[in-house]
Amino acid sequence: MTGASLRTLYPASAPSRAGWLAVGDGHEIYYEESGAENGLPVVFLHGGPGGGCKPSHRQFFDPARYRAVILDQRGAGQSQPFGETRQNTTWHLVEDLELLRQHLGIEAWVLFAGSWGVALGLAYAETHPERVLGMVFRGSFLARQTDWEWFLDAGAARMLPEPWARFTAALDHPDSIAHHVHDCLFGEDEARAVDAARAWMAWSSAVVMYSFNQPDTESEGPLDGLLAKARIELHYAVNRYFLRDNQLLEDAGKLPQVPVHIVHGQRDLTCTPQASWLLQQAIPGARLEILRTTGHLSGEPLMTDALLRAADEMADRLRPHG
Repeated sequence: MTGASLRTLYPASAPSRAGWLAVGDGHEIYYEESGAENGLPVVFLHGGPGGGCKPSHRQFFDPARYRAVILDQRGAGQSQPFGETRQNTTWHLVEDLELLRQHLGIEAWVLFAGSWGVALGLAYAETHPERVLGMVFRGSFLARQTDWEWFLDAGAARMLPEPWARFTAALDHPDSIAHHVHDCLFGEDEARAVDAARAWMAWSSAVVMYSFNQPDTESEGPLDGLLAKARIELHYAVNRYFLRDNQLLEDAGKLPQVPVHIVHGQRDLTCTPQASWLLQQAIPGARLEILRTTGHLSGEPLMTDALLRAADEMADRLRPHG
């Protein structure tokens, strides 16, 4: 922004309600509520898959105007069992959202999603359009084969040759990388699984942090967290996200006619801006905002500012002051 200071997150606060909801198949999803009891309902859909939510995710929403819900998807964050991939598909997650909405007594809500969360949000909105009031999307991931190929060699590797070389050097079978990493992660050789998880997370972090001029240490985090996140990510990837190719765009006609605001960083190496542009083309009236000097993450100052403005504008449109 020129001539104006960037917005920062709303002040941190404790959730007004938190707990676990049994959703079947032995899974319990963790959720939190915050903000105004009678505020505009919004649900935050995290990325990954397997990324989990953070307390700061509540701070994108004006606590005087929003009733904000954040949740950890199956196997992620504080949901139980941690790292579980059995009975964990896109369509399980879609129905988990419905169960949570009903549990909280919410008639319909705004979807606020980033990265993989956009794919999940689209799948939910195309399945339950009557439950969606509006959508704010960041760094759209459409779960197409071309999106996955970009992340693994077709594009990102050309921009990050050194991290890519380190990644492939850590593998003893560089062909069919996704399936190979998946097999290592789920194999009986624990040391091999750990090595694969560290290599995968190092590569993923290099791509996600592309726009930052600083090292990232995500691949050096707690071992159980690294294994869980990597296993969920590869479980979804090798199963093509449990979608037919290009399904989300092809089914865009099923989306409700509600306000849609899409924000994408021009320097996003994880999910290319083309995805958000195609999504805008498929949704009549959708607004697309491209941030030329910003990457993928919601915590980048320009992205944070844009998302806060988008959330406030959505509240203005759906539930004006007074």
